[in-house]
Amino acid sequence: MKYAKNIKLIAGLLLVALVIGVVIVHMRASSSADRLLLLVPDGMKYSDPRISLWVDAGNEEGLHVVPMHDSEFVRPFLQKTEFSGVILPDSIHKEASDLLVAAVRRFVAEGGSLMLVYDAGTLSLTGRYAAGQSRFSDLAGVKYALYETLKDKTTQWSKIKGTAKTFDEIGVPPGKYYPFYTDDKTGDAKTTAPDVELRRYMYGDLQYPSLVTSGDYSGQVLLHSDAGVAAGEHKFQSGSVLFVNLPLGYLKGNTDGLPLHGFLEYFAEHTLALPRLLSVPDGVGGITLNWHIDSNAAIKPLQEMETWRILEQGPYSVHITAGPDAMEIGDKRGFNVDHNPISQNVIHQYEKLGFAIGSHGGWIHNYFAFHVDSGDPKDLEKYLAWNKESLERVTDKPVIEYSAPNGNQPPWVTKWLEAHGFIAYYFTGDTGMGPTQGYRDGQREGQNIWAFPILHLNQAAAFEEFNTEDYQSDEIGRWLQAVTTFTVSHRAVRLIYFHPPGILPYRPIVRQWMGMTSGLRSAGQFRWYTMSSLATFLNSRKQVDWKVSRHDGQLKIQASHPQSLEHQTWLLRKDKFGEPKIVEGRAQVVNAEDGWLVVAGDSKKIEIETRILGQ
Repeated sequence: MKYAKNIKLIAGLLLVALVIGVVIVHMRASSSADRLLLLVPDGMKYSDPRISLWVDAGNEEGLHVVPMHDSEFVRPFLQKTEFSGVILPDSIHKEASDLLVAAVRRFVAEGGSLMLVYDAGTLSLTGRYAAGQSRFSDLAGVKYALYETLKDKTTQWSKIKGTAKTFDEIGVPPGKYYPFYTDDKTGDAKTTAPDVELRRYMYGDLQYPSLVTSGDYSGQVLLHSDAGVAAGEHKFQSGSVLFVNLPLGYLKGNTDGLPLHGFLEYFAEHTLALPRLLSVPDGVGGITLNWHIDSNAAIKPLQEMETWRILEQGPYSVHITAGPDAMEIGDKRGFNVDHNPISQNVIHQYEKLGFAIGSHGGWIHNYFAFHVDSGDPKDLEKYLAWNKESLERVTDKPVIEYSAPNGNQPPWVTKWLEAHGFIAYYFTGDTGMGPTQGYRDGQREGQNIWAFPILHLNQAAAFEEFNTEDYQSDEIGRWLQAVTTFTVSHRAVRLIYFHPPGILPYRPIVRQWMGMTSGLRSAGQFRWYTMSSLATFLNSRKQVDWKVSRHDGQLKIQASHPQSLEHQTWLLRKDKFGEPKIVEGRAQVVNAEDGWLVVAGDSKKIEIETRILGQ
């Protein structure tokens, strides 16, 4: 009897082992080897917005960020070949068990790469700070979370500083960091320039919370503040740690996503050299130039601009407040699209040039802007509808782009826009970023509608603001060229906006800028993008299903799309990968200065193979 029980027990254990083995084999076969594991506490649902904002950011940066519960990470069956790096996020992972801390330390010591963010793991499971300093201080390369000695001064708010070169590597465009220093010949960020700092639109000064650090940092400091090390890279035994002493997840959840996106890209590209699915068609960066036409005061400036070189390029996103009034009801100072032939002719002219006509607020520019926050949405919705319908009567096509008057867009407006077919809107939050599916108050805004954050020069964005803030023409010209160079080199898109009356004094600067962009366009290195065309591309990009596998020194990328992969583009570093070969489907391999580009053709599936150098 005892023998029979033992046989049953052994058989049961073998069955369990077999099931586990099948699960592991399936997981390895179905997962992507370039995954960045986002460690989250057990019991936390993957659908939690505090997790999904990391996953969304990864998708937008062309990466596979995959959440994993702590217990799954510490299990003995997990193999490093199943992923490329690990992220310990801020806010949601303050508490960590000693077992998890030990597993993370072992992972790095054995050659793994970790992105350690802000307060992750600073508390025990009982909510207490570790004695003296964070249990991760040796991994971070500096003492921090010094609650025992600093108490309520453990965290300090201060400006974030670094070199222009470092900010460029983190994906921060000129103007968002200030002052900016560029090479007169190339327009690139100078490598030997003094410290600059992050800035914000309208107010200039920008401070972030960091945990105070103590002692010398044993790695390479990327960013710093009065609190100490704000970001840095550190070697730990056979592995490496990117320590980011900023609350990245919290910031993205509250309309400041640039730091999270920038450090994700840096971790993936500079630390891990992962392949990336680029966010622009054919891998060509560019600018969305957004015109805001508020009233009939724009008519004469628009007529004057007909002689400018600016109309020889494009397409641009031209957004119009369409009603007969501008400041208040009955003032008859509006663009009056329904009844003014001049306004209608302007729209028809821009349509012929391929420009996208969008809606700028609700019918009466200032009246709508002043009431949109405090007024009853049910009453104000009609102004949005009237504006959209008026423009559609003239253009005879759906209006699907939007910009808020005075930048004022409460969440109810975004909901209304998506419910009525809009797919893109200009946004004064998340400044310095490319198009993003934004978060506000920790919640995702919309499913298929994209925010286009503005880019600013220090605390000014529109041309008329440059005038009132007394920016010198030389600096404005250098900024426009530096931003253009940034979008080309990063293969990304940024938005610049203006009002026609405000741009008139800057004709010489604009002419010089247009000369630069014309040359880059001719060389196939730069494009003008409308909001709606890029949002359409990005919504299609969300349907790309792709994975990476490694075997015997080879890397394979397999991708599919329900309609077509055309224009989707992958970037691979040339110092890490040999020339890619197209095994299946239609695609073109481009030997670019910054890496190998694989540009997909009209094909539902492609398969790419390349040799991993150094293996």
